[in-house]
Amino acid sequence: MLLDDVAEILITEEQIRQRTRELAQEISRDYEGQDLLLVCVLKGGVVFLVDLMRELTIPHSVDFMATSSYGASTESSGVVRILKDLDAPIEGRNVLIVEDIIDTGHTLDYLTRILRERNPASLRICTLLNKQERREVDIPIDYIGFNIPNKFVIGYGLDFDELYRNLAFVGVLKPELYEPQT
Repeated sequence: MLLDDVAEILITEEQIRQRTRELAQEISRDYEGQDLLLVCVLKGGVVFLVDLMRELTIPHSVDFMATSSYGASTESSGVVRILKDLDAPIEGRNVLIVEDIIDTGHTLDYLTRILRERNPASLRICTLLNKQERREVDIPIDYIGFNIPNKFVIGYGLDFDELYRNLAFVGVLKPELYEPQT
């Protein structure tokens, strides 16, 4: 059972729901009367995106990008590849990148550089989780759900080897499940 693999629950389902509602209110206020495009970074960000969209009170559209920097590892390789690009141009649009977690910052640094070259009216970042302790690249984050410690987290879209995304909370994976055995 998936719950048996969780060492601790870091953020409950109710805490996520409440904070997502607060973020949506702030975003709705900031973008009132403007054209807003939410760009979700797949796969992990989709759960957060869906809940955030339901709480927004302003018109908005959605597009998706997929990147790879982890594979089946718990550590980012530092090399970012785009697996799926946006379907439509973003020139002149207000773009809000929606992420599940910002760790080293390499992925977001790469994505923001690429997207800025496409001349959006504005480009901001919203992340559910911010793991500042691991940051290697300075990324300006406009909307942060939760600051978390340097622990390997799963659930609410976050995975380990494509598992655990369906958990309704953010939990810490038991280290013995991902650390090499000696």
